Amino acid sequence: MAQPALGLLLKRLREERGLSLRELAQFAEVDHAYIYRLEAGDKESPSEETLSKLIRALKVVGKREGNMLRYIAEHSDTNPALVAFVLDDKTITYELFTSVAAIAFRGAARPDLPKLFERVRRILDDEHGTH
Repeated sequence: MAQPALGLLLKRLREERGLSLRELAQFAEVDHAYIYRLEAGDKESPSEETLSKLIRALKVVGKREGNMLRYIAEHSDTNPALVAFVLDDKTITYELFTSVAAIAFRGAARPDLPKLFERVRRILDDEHGTH
């Protein structure tokens, strides 16, 4: 099974903090096997309580990444490539992420993420009157 967006984000945040599965489990008071299953994609929808514990333990409360975890937990069909792209570009805001994540694609064509973000950025700038 391919790693889902939630698992990808959770693992990246854990590794950025330099935590092992067991350390994150200890800080969050969540079973390490459950965190592993979330990262691997065997589980996709953690409870609000579990998600809040993980967000606090990862120290991303109120940050873009914490909000992304909540969004992805509610939208399990979020494209993992989109999440990886956003994690590598710190200029992408949570609002921009959710705007692009909400766009549905038909057919087998994959979106060109840099072009897509640029288009949505222009639309949001026009809406906010910053252009």
